[in-house]
Amino acid sequence: MSGVRTRTWEVADPAELAKLLDAQDYLADDGAATACFLAMRMGRPLFLEGDAGVGKTELAKAMAAVIGGPLIRLQCYEGIDAAQALYDWDYPRQLLHLRAAQAVGTDGVAELESGLYDRRYLLARPLLRALETSTDTPSVLLVDEIDRADDEFEAFLLEFLSDFTISIPELGTVRAATPPVVVLTSNRTREVHDALKRRCLYHWMPHPGFEREVAIIRRRLPEATERLVRDVATAVQRLRDPGPSGIDLLKPPGVAESIDWTTALVALGARALDPDVAARSLGALVKHQEDRENVHRRLSALLNGRGPDAPE
Repeated sequence: MSGVRTRTWEVADPAELAKLLDAQDYLADDGAATACFLAMRMGRPLFLEGDAGVGKTELAKAMAAVIGGPLIRLQCYEGIDAAQALYDWDYPRQLLHLRAAQAVGTDGVAELESGLYDRRYLLARPLLRALETSTDTPSVLLVDEIDRADDEFEAFLLEFLSDFTISIPELGTVRAATPPVVVLTSNRTREVHDALKRRCLYHWMPHPGFEREVAIIRRRLPEATERLVRDVATAVQRLRDPGPSGIDLLKPPGVAESIDWTTALVALGARALDPDVAARSLGALVKHQEDRENVHRRLSALLNGRGPDAPE
């Protein structure tokens, strides 16, 4: 990635932010650039929703690179709780401390307790780390796939985002000197509660159109031929929007799969897409056996047309 760095308050408008994101190899459309600009300018969390593989997580990474702060990622999953997101005590080290204190004859209860609950024994999880970022440059806190967490965790997160403080009974309250830039993502496997969405600025991340997808793949894989890139983009666009007579997939490919497929094709020495090389590399494009079989049966029809103006 490029070494371009700036501060959020130095970004004049969405167009300038789009250029800075472009310098980090992220091609943001007007909607995404505007949503990011407003989130940083207004100090509001940004809720990015869309199908898997459309670039939500990559956008958060690019924002961190533009700001010049660390990216702190909280990966959500079923059963995640506040302790796994906030902090935990390093019990093995605390036990060693107890044994060492006893070995040198320290028996005072108050003295032992004060030594046990020292900051050096605290394991900071993503939310606490985001609060403890340097006052000069904010971090970007990525709460990834919030739709995988349960209702209780959503309620806890809403409270955290309201004041950016964490209360640690043994040490006191930790407040963010510089609140992090917060990005939440959702693949819409379930509906996230309105209360959390209301706290955020909302942006739907669509799949890119043909020309934009071509530009994204070419940016990531400059070694791929123009013909191959346009062939891949055409095929993937057809798989996402097959029409009445197309291929109905369990999981249509995202931009991430387009890049993976092109990478695989380049590794196989392909300069254009034909049924043989496409069939051998389908594992990079579709990740369900039923989808693979459906695409394999219809490869000839799928590859029958190519993007406009593709050079031979």
